[in-house]
Order: sequence, then C-alpha cells, then structure tokens
Amino acid sequence: MKLHNISLAVLLGLGVLTSCDDKLDVTNPNQQTAATFGYSADDLEENVIAAYNHIRMEGTYARVGYMLDVCRGDEVWNSSQIWYMPFDDLNAPFTDEIGQWSWRDWYYTINVTNFTLSRCGEDNNALNDQMKHIKGQMLFLRGLAYYNLAGYYQNPILITDYNTYSTLDGLYGSNSTYDEVWDQVEKDFAEAMTLLPTRDAGGQWAKGRATSGAAAGYYARALMMRHKYSEALTVLKAIINGQYGTYKLMANYGDNFREGSAYENNEESLFEVQYLDYGSQGTDDEWTPVNTSPNATQGHAIESNFGPGDFGGWADLSASNWLYDLFKKERTTSGSLDPRLYWTIGTYEPEWDGFEYGNVCYTTPMTADAPVTTNNNHGGLPVAKNTNFRTGLYDKVVTGLHCGINLRMMRYSDVLLRAAECENEVNGPTQQAIDWINQVRSRAGLANLKLSDFNSADKLFEQIANVERPKEFGCEFGRGFDLLRWGWFYDAGRLKQLKEHATFRRTNDKSRVKESVSYSDVGVDPELKSSYDSWIQGHEFFPIFQGTLNDNPNLQGNSANSSTSNADKLYGPVHPVVNL
Repeated sequence: MKLHNISLAVLLGLGVLTSCDDKLDVTNPNQQTAATFGYSADDLEENVIAAYNHIRMEGTYARVGYMLDVCRGDEVWNSSQIWYMPFDDLNAPFTDEIGQWSWRDWYYTINVTNFTLSRCGEDNNALNDQMKHIKGQMLFLRGLAYYNLAGYYQNPILITDYNTYSTLDGLYGSNSTYDEVWDQVEKDFAEAMTLLPTRDAGGQWAKGRATSGAAAGYYARALMMRHKYSEALTVLKAIINGQYGTYKLMANYGDNFREGSAYENNEESLFEVQYLDYGSQGTDDEWTPVNTSPNATQGHAIESNFGPGDFGGWADLSASNWLYDLFKKERTTSGSLDPRLYWTIGTYEPEWDGFEYGNVCYTTPMTADAPVTTNNNHGGLPVAKNTNFRTGLYDKVVTGLHCGINLRMMRYSDVLLRAAECENEVNGPTQQAIDWINQVRSRAGLANLKLSDFNSADKLFEQIANVERPKEFGCEFGRGFDLLRWGWFYDAGRLKQLKEHATFRRTNDKSRVKESVSYSDVGVDPELKSSYDSWIQGHEFFPIFQGTLNDNPNLQGNSANSSTSNADKLYGPVHPVVNL
C-alpha cells in the first residue's frame, strides 16, 4: 500500500515538473485551421452543410446566378431596361461586375468541396457509408459548380486538388479548355452516382440532399452539352426505370412552384435548392458569401426580380409574348387553357375564375379591364413562376432575399423530355420518344402526339425544343444552356427564330400588354425591340470580369472578352427550322 502511494506521488511530481517546462497542448475549437479541422466525419458533415449553403447565395442561385441564364434565353426580356440589360442584350462588357458574382460564388463552393474531398481519400472501397455519402455530395456539388461555370464562362480555371491552394502559382491558375471542364463535370457526377443513396432511402435523402438520382440527372445533362446523346439516353432510361430512385410527375403542375413541406422535395424533384419558408426566416439579407449573419433571411430574390412594380417588385424581367402566344395556341382535351400558363405567366384569363387561386395577383383580384404589367414604364407580362403571384401567401412582393419557394433545378419532366430528345437524336422519331413526351403533355391535359405526324427527326426536335420544353420549363433556369448546346446562335435560321421569339414591346399602355408582336416590325415601330439584335459573337457566354483578369496574370478572357466566334466549336449539326 505504501509502495503504491509513493509511486503515485512520484508520478504526480513528475507531472508537475513537466508542466513547468511544457505548455498544455489543447486545440481551441473556435480557432481551428485547415491543419486541424476535417479529420472526423462530424467535421466533414459541417463542410457539407457549408457547401449546400453556398449554392443558395446571390451569385449561385439566389438571384444573379439564376437570372443570368434566364436572361440569356428567349422566354424572358428585360422590362426594367436597366438591371441585367447587358446580359439580356447578350453584349455585356467585361467591365460589368455583376457578371463576376456567379464566378465568385461558385468558386467559394468549389473551395469547400475540394477541402472536404482532400480528407476523403481516393479509395472509395475503404470508406464507410457515411464517408461515401459525404464524398458523393461533395462531388455532386463540385460538378454542379463547374457545370455552371462552363456554361457561363466557357473556359474557367479547373481546380480539383486542395493542395493547389498552398502556393500562389497554384492559386493563380490558368484557363482550362471547355472540354477539360466538361470532362471533369462528367467525372464528378458519374462518381457521385456510385456513392450516393437514392431518394427512396428516405429521411434527409428525400428532403433535399443530393442523391444518386440527382447526380444521374445532371450527368445526363452534362453529356448532352456535348451531344453525347447515346450515353445520355442510357442514363435517362435508367432513371425512368427506377435504378436511381422512384420519381413521378405530380398530378398538379403547380405543386412544383409552391413552398411548404407538402409541396417541396416532392416525388417529381431530382434536385432543388432549399430555402426557408415565409415566416420562418431571419431579417438580414446576405448578398455576398462573406456577409454571414446569424439572422440571415435564407430566401431568394427571384420573386423580387420578376415581381410587378405595383406590388412592390423590382419589375426587372417579363415573359416574352412568344411564350404567351405559344400557350394560347393549344387547348386541353376539355377545351380549357393549359394549366401551366397559370403558373408561368401572371395574366388575367376568364378561364382562371374558379381555377386554383383564381385571377389574383398577390391576393388582389385581377380583371380584364385592369391588367397587371411588370414594369410601369415598359409594360411586360409578369412572370408568376417561382413567385407567390398565384399562391395567396401574401398580398405583395416581399423584396430582397425573402422568397421561400425552393427552386426545383431538375424535375422528372426534364428527364422524360430529355430522354425523348436523345431517343430522337439516336434513332429518329420513334413511338418511345412520343410516349415520353405524351406523359408530360397528359399531366397538362393536352392531347397525345402521334408518331405519324412527325416524318423526320428535325420535325420532332422542333416540337420538343420550341413547344414542349418552353411550355413545361418556361422562365426557369436552363433555356440559355439549351441554346448553347443546340448551337442556335451560329445558324442563320435559328438566330432569326430567336430574334422573333425575343421581340417585345416597351409601352406603359397596359391594354397592349398581351398583343402579339413581330420581328418584322422592329425598326418600324419604335416601341419594339429584339434582344438578339444586339448579340455579339462570343457573347452567348458571359465575359470573365476584367478585375478578375487583372488579379490573376495567368488568366485570359474568353470568347465574350474578345468577341470572337464559336461557330467552329459546335459539337454537331444544328437542326434546321421546321414549320410545325
């Protein structure tokens, strides 16, 4: 007993003597560095959340990063004639800083994903399920980042190794080629498909996390950007057959554009950006990724950009008259209007009395004699999609980053229409392609298409590109990416068609807001304009901001910086215009 006590005293004494010479080595959890953080799954789960947070910022999807592609398409025009105007006109100068915000915010996302992936290792077989899921989500989000960067900036810097950041030479990287970036996008999505569970796993995997279905859907999209139709078709068929989870079209199209747990992350959604519902948000708008507030709103400003000025909106963007006329051309089998018009464009229609929330604009009844326009000076058909224009949630636009509607970035209807497009490209018009299209049309109550009405792949492509896709996805993110991959900017017939689609009237006469317009009258009628008249070759992409080029001596501008043609960089023939 005495011996034990003596031994204990000696040990304690040595401990005291040692403590006089050595400082206690304790890591402050509030002052962790890249050298001490990220060596446990719990640490890396925090990084996963941080990466998801970055995709809902100003430059990613909360406002500018979403709207730049909407502007680039032919379904929307700039009704403010100020904000976004150079991007809508497709002639943005490389000195316009707005175009840099998406570059900035996607690289924030990439930095987080690269750090996390550096802790995951190369051998996927050595990872447990939690680590596989962490790695899969990071690969998906990095692939998503480069998907956007390649589609916007053509030849951004490809950084995939976190060690690259350890030196200035690595930090100031040079441009990668368009193909190199898309190769990496495909690689990231393909690997993520093998690591992630399906939404059928339930729990968080059915409530907004990236899944194998999301990765597969975006992998197919990436393949289609370079006309790899056969490969994409294989992936799309696998999604349809349930290999990557169970998906189906919602019976009510409008359920894809409302907020709340009853509608968001529904069975049609492959991937959506999560925003807090109205009434549960903070008060501080986070316009930049470094302006982090514990009271952040955690909503988006898509509604603010679309919202009519008379109801507190910024009145920046309106639906094209071409899109409105397209909806009006075809009635459902019961003789009513296509219900997708109700959720896409905020116009008064007699048929809407008694339908959903009726003829309302933010709970205010609309009448035929008092139409609502987007902008008080230039008019415009209000965009209702991804806003509360039709939901009855509140009586006016809550401007800023306050809209709580999750942005559904990929829906099952896109899988079906892309599968039909790929089938048509690979095998020509087939009954299988028609059947996939008819699933989407049936949800809207439209009559089935017949294979006998399409005698060529060109004609069926025209139906998909200029009827089915605009009516299903009108005024959503993605049309600009479609125009890129289809090569329409560099085909005379297609460019003329785009000019027709994008013709709009600038007027404060509200009674004329629904009038059809014709490109042939541009230059004759001073109120008419077409966005694509001002397109400069190379500006189907957005220029890399000059300030970014000044900061990085190894970086060069893209085709938009130099206004050079990309006609020789197309990945296949352009379908000629076909009259339907």
